[in-house]
Amino acid sequence: MVALLVAQAGCASSVEPVSAPSPYAGEQARTIKALSADEITSYLSGEGMGLAMAAELNHYPGPKHVLEFADDLHLTDTQRTQVQQAFAEMNAEAVRLGEQIVEHEAALDARFSEGDDDAESMRDALRAIGALQAELRFVHLHAHLATRSILTDNQVAHYDQLRGYTDGEGAEHDHSRMQH
Repeated sequence: MVALLVAQAGCASSVEPVSAPSPYAGEQARTIKALSADEITSYLSGEGMGLAMAAELNHYPGPKHVLEFADDLHLTDTQRTQVQQAFAEMNAEAVRLGEQIVEHEAALDARFSEGDDDAESMRDALRAIGALQAELRFVHLHAHLATRSILTDNQVAHYDQLRGYTDGEGAEHDHSRMQH
């Protein structure tokens, strides 16, 4: 199959490898090799990092952005308080989980730098990181669910417009399946 693709591309049969730096070049100096400084900061501050896009882009607004648009959305005092609470709960738990993820990634990195090549314990370490990442994503998605239950359909439609998720012609979404 590869030969066919090479022939179709018009390449010669003897392909010389091109020496180019790896896209990872320079990253060997990172404190935790698998995480950039920005990723570490995001984990430690509870940022969303796109973890709730399934909710956000399907008309389940996030509490942080709802609070940013509170005046435009005409939140009532009760709604504002409820959204602030949803955000505070989400952020506290996200920070806690983010700290654990960073700690586990640092431990994983240390294993490799120390030459620990025990495959089974490596698998256990990866499962632990995966479980924490899943829980972190749930925390963010759950905050979107909670926020959606606080808002009216019109507020959600306006939020979508403010965030650029519509063509600006109004709410064309079916929010009737959602409960308030």
